[in-house]
Amino acid sequence: MTSPGPASAPADEGNTRDRTDRDQIVERLAELASALDRRDWDRVGAAFTETATGYRRTGRAEIVRTVRSHLGGCGPSQHLLGNHRVAVDGDRARSLTYARVYHQGAGPWEGRSYECFGEYDDRWARTTDGWRITSRVFTITISLGDFDVLRPG
Repeated sequence: MTSPGPASAPADEGNTRDRTDRDQIVERLAELASALDRRDWDRVGAAFTETATGYRRTGRAEIVRTVRSHLGGCGPSQHLLGNHRVAVDGDRARSLTYARVYHQGAGPWEGRSYECFGEYDDRWARTTDGWRITSRVFTITISLGDFDVLRPG
């Protein structure tokens, strides 16, 4: 599989199936971001395979539990995604996606916020239910505000 890097040509250039796969993966990323912001834990879980790794955890249930422990007691959030780079290799893929994520404090943290900028590095598998994440790493490059607004509900 080729690594989608900033200097490489788009992985979907000239290949209709790759373009369709790329579009499906980008749409899945948008669905996941929306599910995170709506606190739709079932939809968050559905983005991952049962044995996925992510957020320093292994397994879909542990990933959801970890995400919930950060966003469950937080006020509104917004996950903005862009600069999608997707490389498809058969039934496997890799996407690199920039993210800007804003979190509003709630309760005793009302009036505070936490914002981070970084990049998601996701590995994907084509399943009978469509593309699912098998591995997710979020590398934060800029961190602003009060991380304590992220807390369980």
